[in-house]
Amino acid sequence: MAPIISEIKKIPEKQNILFLTDDRGHVPEGFFSKAELAWISAMKKKFKKEFFTFNRLDYHLFVRFMKEEKNEFKRLENCRNAGDTFGVVLDDQKIEEVVLSDEISSSGELLAFTEGLALGSYRFRKYKTDKEKENDLKKIRIFSKNITSSDIDHLSILTDAVFRCRTLINEPNSYLTAPVFSREVEKIAKECGAKVEVFNKKKLEALQMGGLLAVNKGSLDPPTFTIMEWKPAKRVNKNPYVFVGKGVVFDSGGMNLKPGDSMSTMKDDMSGAAAVAMAVYAIAKARLPVHIVGLMPATDNRPGDKAIVPGDIITMHNKMTVEVLNTDAEGRLILADALAYAKKYNPGLVIDLATLTGSAVRAVGKYGIVAMQSNAEKELGLLKISGWEVYERLVEFPNWDEYGELIKSDLADLKNVGPAEGGAITAGKFLEKFTDFPYIHLDIAGPAFLEKPDSYRGKGGTGVGVRLLFNFIRHKTMNN
Repeated sequence: MAPIISEIKKIPEKQNILFLTDDRGHVPEGFFSKAELAWISAMKKKFKKEFFTFNRLDYHLFVRFMKEEKNEFKRLENCRNAGDTFGVVLDDQKIEEVVLSDEISSSGELLAFTEGLALGSYRFRKYKTDKEKENDLKKIRIFSKNITSSDIDHLSILTDAVFRCRTLINEPNSYLTAPVFSREVEKIAKECGAKVEVFNKKKLEALQMGGLLAVNKGSLDPPTFTIMEWKPAKRVNKNPYVFVGKGVVFDSGGMNLKPGDSMSTMKDDMSGAAAVAMAVYAIAKARLPVHIVGLMPATDNRPGDKAIVPGDIITMHNKMTVEVLNTDAEGRLILADALAYAKKYNPGLVIDLATLTGSAVRAVGKYGIVAMQSNAEKELGLLKISGWEVYERLVEFPNWDEYGELIKSDLADLKNVGPAEGGAITAGKFLEKFTDFPYIHLDIAGPAFLEKPDSYRGKGGTGVGVRLLFNFIRHKTMNN
């Protein structure tokens, strides 16, 4: 459960309090003696010390200096990382509630610090039998003249959404099948007031979603296609923004079975669908006046008795035919059906998120998201700014026509893989073939799931994409 983040109008006495200040060193005198203030000043000047702890027996006081950083995006990211580091101190002291006091004149730093502290407190302990050994941060109270109540409310909603997204990703396939994923989305839709509809296998057959049905052929569990919609009465967009998320709840590679231990983390292959669900949840919960539709095709990819094999040709929802040369390139097949279905909404913009290719991981690692666009250059530019603001940065790859030549098939309209070179690009180019609207493709394979802790992103599912999409849509409401 995410910590409760709330606003206070006065700093309480005898409470665990952190004073966040800048390099110029303003520290409120009412909480520290002259000797303590002099010691802080001396240690900071002589030893460049940035963090101070004062044990008052019943409570603790903390002071954290943030170094000057001219780059605004890096400065806020430094604050998030500092917040995560502070969370470790709170855990060591078994502190469950803390007050954060803003001693910086500019806005943003304490909000980012709070974000890092809150997100860094995430733990997935559902299957642990001994849950008493770890500390849980339960409440964060903010005192600031620079942060609005709306900012705090949005941060609280967003933190909750990221926690929920991480939990969905971390759930094993023994629990999170495609039908269970759809039921989880139905639950959160009720909480935020969004509309939800789930297509079962019969409906998918009627719609001739050949990509999703083909990937599901080796599975014992049926596929689902979940639609989550937030459509407020007053909205800034005439045509909806559609988010599409890859929902492969477990990817064995199908008949092209993944070797060795390379499938050990493949429960994360639905990270895109989880991010879409929780982004729509956060937008609806915050009552942002934007019409949003989330499309989430879901299945697992198994080498069952009826599984598709290399060389099979399938017919997609938009009637295009695809020669399947590699069953481990399954994500693009289910996304292609969803992208073709998105056309019915006459969307102003479609963004897909998918843990799609190892090529994206090799290109940018865990540090960025591979992005491509078609007829959406301006929107991608705005999304890049959001990427910097939340530090989920986008790296734009080319979308040149020549890459389309690499996925032409001798037997069908397309083949589902190209050569090894430019693999992330040809995957995006494949998806583009199923669009005729402004479109942005995001390959989140690198940062979606981490096998080692990385500051406030934690270990396991990161929830990447939720903050990015929320920030992007929030800017839409501010600029209209």
